[in-house]
Amino acid sequence: MRIMFVAVPLQGHLMPLIPLAAACRDAGHEVILASGGFPPDVLGLRTADIGARFSLERSALRAVLRHPRLARAEMRGGAGTSFVGEIFGRANLALVAPLLALAERERPDLIVYEPLSEAGAIVAGRLSIPSVLQENTLWPATELFRSVTTSSVLAGTDIPAPELTIAVCPPSLREPVGAEHVVMMRAVPCSGGGELPDWLGAPGDRPRVLVSHSTLNGPDTGDPSAAVITAADAVDAEFVLVRGRTRGTLPPNVRVVGRIPLDQALPHAAGFVHHAGAGSVLGGLAAGVPQMTTPGAGDRKHNADLLARRGAGLAVPAKAITAADLNRLLTDPALHAATREVAAEIAAMPAPESVVPALEKLVSA
Repeated sequence: MRIMFVAVPLQGHLMPLIPLAAACRDAGHEVILASGGFPPDVLGLRTADIGARFSLERSALRAVLRHPRLARAEMRGGAGTSFVGEIFGRANLALVAPLLALAERERPDLIVYEPLSEAGAIVAGRLSIPSVLQENTLWPATELFRSVTTSSVLAGTDIPAPELTIAVCPPSLREPVGAEHVVMMRAVPCSGGGELPDWLGAPGDRPRVLVSHSTLNGPDTGDPSAAVITAADAVDAEFVLVRGRTRGTLPPNVRVVGRIPLDQALPHAAGFVHHAGAGSVLGGLAAGVPQMTTPGAGDRKHNADLLARRGAGLAVPAKAITAADLNRLLTDPALHAATREVAAEIAAMPAPESVVPALEKLVSA
C-alpha cells in the first residue's frame, strides 16, 4: 500500500502519528508524512512539507475577532472543542491545495490524519480513497472532527467521515470513542529527537523530577519552571528543566538540558511536571511516572482534570506550585498506585503494528 499520514505543521500534532507510520513502513508499505516543521527525528520516514501557507497565529487571530466570547472561554480552558474547531477549520484551508497536489503525485491508497487535519479527509474524498482518523489528544477524535467540519469556515464543505477511527486514550481515563468503526491502539511516546545525556539514562542519587513546557509559544504556555526553581531548595530531589528558560543562579539541585528524548528519560524519573499537553500526559502515563500538570488554555484544563479525576496526577496552576506540592508528587502513595494502574492498562493496549492489518483491510476491500 501507499499510505499518507497527515498532520497540521505542528510537532505536537505530528509526533503521535509517527509510531503507526513506522509500523506501516516496517510491514512493507510505502509511507510519507505530510506536515511541516518536522522534528529532528522522524524514524527515517519520508516527509513532505505542506505548511508553507499555514499560520496558526493568523488563523487564531481571525477566530478571536469573529468569536470573541468563545475566545475568552478558550483562554480559561472552558470552550470545549468549539473554538479549536474554528481555529483549525480556518487553518486547514491553507493545507488542502498543497496536500491535494502531493496526493496527485504520490497516489496514496489510504490517508491517515489526526483530528485537527481535516484537509486529509477532504483530499481523501476528492481522490475517492479511504481515510482513517487517528486520535492524538485526550479529547475524543470524533468530537474534534465534528467541531472542525462544522466550523463556520468549513460548514457546507464535502468532508467524508473516516472509514476507521483509532482511539488511543486509556478507557479508565475517558469514556471510549462513540463511533461505529473504532480500533484501540496504545499511545507510543515519540520524542522527535534530541540526545539523552548519559546521566539521564539511569536513576540518580536522589529522586529525579523532569520539568517541561509546551513546544508552542503563546500568552499562557503553562511553563512551571519559575515556580519549581523557587521551591526546589525545600525538596529533596533533583530537578531537570527540559528546554529550560532560566535567569540568574539556579539552586544546586536544579539542572537545565536542551531538547531530549523524553520517552527515554521518563522511565528513570520519579515525577514529571509539565503544561498538561496531551502528548506529555500520555507519555508520563505510559512510563508510569506521577505527574503534576498546570491547567490552562485550550485542552490543558481538560487534560489536567481527566488526569486528576483518575488520581494519576495533580493539577496546580503554574505560578502556584509550592514545595509541598512537589513533595506530594514524590510521596503520595495513592497517586503512585493510580499511575501504575494506568501504565499497566496502556501496556495491555494493542501496539501500533497490530493495527496495520486493519488499515490493509480497508484498502483490500
